Amino acid sequence: MAIWLLGLPVIVVAVLLARVAARHGRRAGYLLAAVSVVVLVGAVILLAVAAGPAGAAVGAGATKAAAGGAAAQALPAAAASAAHAASSAALIGAAIAVAGSTIGAGIAVAYVGAAALAAMSERPELFGRAMVIVGLAEGIAIYGLIVGIILIGKA
Repeated sequence: MAIWLLGLPVIVVAVLLARVAARHGRRAGYLLAAVSVVVLVGAVILLAVAAGPAGAAVGAGATKAAAGGAAAQALPAAAASAAHAASSAALIGAAIAVAGSTIGAGIAVAYVGAAALAAMSERPELFGRAMVIVGLAEGIAIYGLIVGIILIGKA
């Protein structure tokens, strides 16, 4: 919870910069892009710091248990650590699949929808064909959602 509270000022600054960018054009847009890159790098560093001590603590616990002569207890701890890592990887993969497919579908629907509306303004009888093509573009997001559900099921 503390991480979210630390990130709140960054979110407020990003929203304020977005408002400035909307008013002042390209130069403020570049500033907003630079802040976005800095926030991305900070998030990756924060993720590395947050994941680092937890993994080290599990490894240290397994090493202490093995050194203490309780090798039978170290094996389940190592297996639990490996299962946790696999579960985390599956969840991250699901997030990437859903996010990527949704962004791709949004871009596809933007272009296809605009072209479909332009075509329907000239020839209204193309409505059915245009909606089928827009539906195909939205199918990309559904494929990503299915892959995400499968990966979450394996987590």
